Amino acid sequence: MNDILKYFPNLTALQQQQLEALYDLYVDWNQKINVISRKDIDHLYEHHVLHSMSIAFVLHPTDATEILDFGTGGGFPGIPLAILWPQCRFHLIDGTGKKIRVATEVAHAIGLDNVRTSHIRGEEEKGKYDFIISRAVMPLPDLVKIVRKNISSRQHNAIGNGLFCLKGGDVQAEITPFKKIAEVSNLNEWIKLPWFEEKRLIYVPL
Repeated sequence: MNDILKYFPNLTALQQQQLEALYDLYVDWNQKINVISRKDIDHLYEHHVLHSMSIAFVLHPTDATEILDFGTGGGFPGIPLAILWPQCRFHLIDGTGKKIRVATEVAHAIGLDNVRTSHIRGEEEKGKYDFIISRAVMPLPDLVKIVRKNISSRQHNAIGNGLFCLKGGDVQAEITPFKKIAEVSNLNEWIKLPWFEEKRLIYVPL
């Protein structure tokens, strides 16, 4: 939590309580359903929570912004961002039932009333959203092909509707089809921790 508070010092008491509750919840659920690797659970806040929240360095959504978390797994990046942005509405989807169950139970346990969850494949999701968020679910061209149908034509944010994708390593090959419009940010511009040196945030306006 110290790293979270260092980079997000203006969290309310409720947001801090919700974030602090995540560790025990994920440790408990991870013993039943493995959604985070065993060796990674001790790095929950750095590798999963702070990584998810890093999207907030680029995106500053207005009230009632609709966000789809595609392939949320156990709730990342959707749950940390739903805590950070209570003014937004989140739909977390995943094709694996046991993973979406974890996300559902965690959101319920910390009282996130701006989150709904669905056990559904991305190809089947019909809703319209201002932004799609995702963490390394699949190659970027494949992801864009699936989610393009879900982007709303209604614009009410300073940044155009589109996709935010968290990736690691060299992303140049993946962004080649979108090189004229995609924006790639190195997360270590903002987060001065070694683990973030190879982490990227890709924004593709759609």
